Amino acid sequence: MESTELLSVRDLCVKAMRRGDREFPVRDVGFELNRGEVVCIVGESGSGKSVTANAILNLLPAGELALVKGSIRFDGTELTTLPRSRMRKIRGAQISMIFQEPRAAINPVERVGRQLLEVLEIHTDLSRPEATERALDALAAVKLPDPRRVFAAYPHELSGGQLQRIMIAQAMILDPAILIADEPTTALDVTTQAQILTLIKEMQHRRGAGVLFVTHDFGVVADIADRVVVMRHGEVVEQGAVSQVLTEPSHPYTRMLLDSVPARTPPVRRPVPTDTVLAASNVSKSYRLDAHKVLHALDHVSLRVSKGETLGIVGESGSGKTTLARCLIRLVDPNAGSMNLLGHEFLAMPEGELRPLRRSVQMVFQDPYRSLNPRRTVEQAITEGPLNFGMSNEEARKRARELIELVGLQPNALSRYPHQFSGGQRQRICIARALALEPALLIADEAVSALDVSVQKQVLELLDALRKRFQLAVIFITHDLRVAAQICDRVMVMHKGKVVEEGPTFDIFSNPQHAYTRELLGSAPGKNFRNAV
Repeated sequence: MESTELLSVRDLCVKAMRRGDREFPVRDVGFELNRGEVVCIVGESGSGKSVTANAILNLLPAGELALVKGSIRFDGTELTTLPRSRMRKIRGAQISMIFQEPRAAINPVERVGRQLLEVLEIHTDLSRPEATERALDALAAVKLPDPRRVFAAYPHELSGGQLQRIMIAQAMILDPAILIADEPTTALDVTTQAQILTLIKEMQHRRGAGVLFVTHDFGVVADIADRVVVMRHGEVVEQGAVSQVLTEPSHPYTRMLLDSVPARTPPVRRPVPTDTVLAASNVSKSYRLDAHKVLHALDHVSLRVSKGETLGIVGESGSGKTTLARCLIRLVDPNAGSMNLLGHEFLAMPEGELRPLRRSVQMVFQDPYRSLNPRRTVEQAITEGPLNFGMSNEEARKRARELIELVGLQPNALSRYPHQFSGGQRQRICIARALALEPALLIADEAVSALDVSVQKQVLELLDALRKRFQLAVIFITHDLRVAAQICDRVMVMHKGKVVEEGPTFDIFSNPQHAYTRELLGSAPGKNFRNAV
């Protein structure tokens, strides 16, 4: 009888060659992956999930990490002793990987089509026309609009969500026996995420493939996993069938992770003050793509947000959420509309008169790794704004010390550099930097989408506490409906540049009126997860 085991990992140990938090980022890790099975690896940042995934394909960075012990067997073949030439033939064709950060994994100077064709040239004997057709089919399969345009595009011409789908197409183009997916849907909205998860399931059933899925989203785990491996500090603390791990976890760490997942049902929130901080009316923004085509990124969008209120903006990639945020902060000038900020007609003001008002509205961006200057200390990052607005050096440093403690970090963090912090810690620093100018309005653009559930919970609680303490008006942009349910007083749903529905969060979630809102809510992963009620 043919064995169903595709992958067997035994006693895996990876050593850090340079001094770090732990000598062994991965220690004594073991699990199996069978044909037609989805195994999800979950855990916080630094738990060893991605290191384990990279070790399987011998992709550990030379000089930094080294596999020092253990066995990795793929379909009976020991990979740890395989020559490089044999390993190259397995990578991409038989074991393929979707990486977490698409902009770091895709060549920025090669067209998308060229990068897809390279995989086919290395591993198949297809002619150029046949390979091109197969590449276009792969782009269409991941629901990218106008595959021929995407095929000819450079990576910088596409959004992060589109690049993630391109990487998924590249990984799946040869129907590998094993697909390793390292947080492949983190940057995607719920409808695209649902499509990608369905696509992965279809490939799994068609080929009998095994899927090793690294994620911090327990909704995704509940929807696709057969078994779950829970990692902490480089070790496996629990593993078993998904039904057992999610409903009857045996380890305290697993219970803590599950308790950190926000519920889908919004609480009934108290009425907020009616002191309007920002009111925008009929804001429109369009871009000319070519001589005949115009993209209407924003189409007569209106909103208001009051003191002490959190307004959530949800919708798919391309719905106009981030364009709206950039218009509201005057990083981008809209083509039409009006914006009243604290009684001032913000949009009509010439650039030279904007400076005093700019401190009143601050933004926390999605990517904490690219939001901070790597050459400046944390103290320099936080004090830069106040110093530019005339505050004394002594007072600015005092405020930085107060803020760094307010966001839950130690004062000694001020003398350190961004690379010395985790993603969650960096996002806290970004929040402290935004608060340094004492803004009336804080715009958070997907500020917790890349964070682990436990860190995400901490940052959300921090934002909510700061909103109450300073009576901030907050605009919270997110594609995570669970997060929106817990933190937002009101929700505005955007689709193709328009607002299709708006209202109190509880009303929107319990009785959505628009078909698109119902589609969003229906696409969210983990509908049967225990935290869904």
